[in-house]
Amino acid sequence: MSIYFEELDYRPTPIGALSLRRRRSLSTGVDVYEIKLGDEYLMSSQFTAAEIELARLGLAALTRADLDVVVGGLGLGYTAQAVLEHSTVRSLVVVDALPEVIEWHEQGLLPLGKQLTGDPRCRLVHGDFFAMTQSAEGYDPQTPRRRFDALLVDIDHSPTKLLHPRHAALYEKDGLAQLAEHLNPGGVFALWSNDPPDETFERVLADVFATTAAHVVTFDDLAGEHIATNTVYVAGKA
Repeated sequence: MSIYFEELDYRPTPIGALSLRRRRSLSTGVDVYEIKLGDEYLMSSQFTAAEIELARLGLAALTRADLDVVVGGLGLGYTAQAVLEHSTVRSLVVVDALPEVIEWHEQGLLPLGKQLTGDPRCRLVHGDFFAMTQSAEGYDPQTPRRRFDALLVDIDHSPTKLLHPRHAALYEKDGLAQLAEHLNPGGVFALWSNDPPDETFERVLADVFATTAAHVVTFDDLAGEHIATNTVYVAGKA
């Protein structure tokens, strides 16, 4: 097998074939890690700016210390890593629906795996973030009904482009109200989106949260020549 491309793992799952690939970028000489679900790219280490900003912008909205944080969607781990870079963070629970992705981090197949699993503040939890949101038990199986200071979510492509139709309820008023119940007073919900700011979704956010903002994050595209954008929504609970 060429050193320029390697399939590190391949797993059939109930939602399709999941694969982890590593390829060498000929333009930069850097290894790029990619996770695919069937023919669809779920994530790539070549584009991490917005995932990192999800953590930075979300936590910047909090002024207190000893923060307890949830990240919905482990992926390649860049949001979780950015959370752990904050000295104010006391604990981090990372929820992912795919046990295979958690295993790849635990086995060190992904570059950030050892860093995340070696940090005593961080715990990787296999679970359905959307079902956990709807449940009073919440996101921490070890401490049911626990509340958090920040919920940072990067799972669907956007509030309207979903990985599964049943995720839609989260982005409606009742679903966001359920999510807010898992936040401490003054807590923050932040959401990554691949699309430009959505005025309809912003209005729904404003119906539930005391403060809202949509931040456009810019970065180079695949060719490194044009500006690409993602959106990070940040909403604060009263």
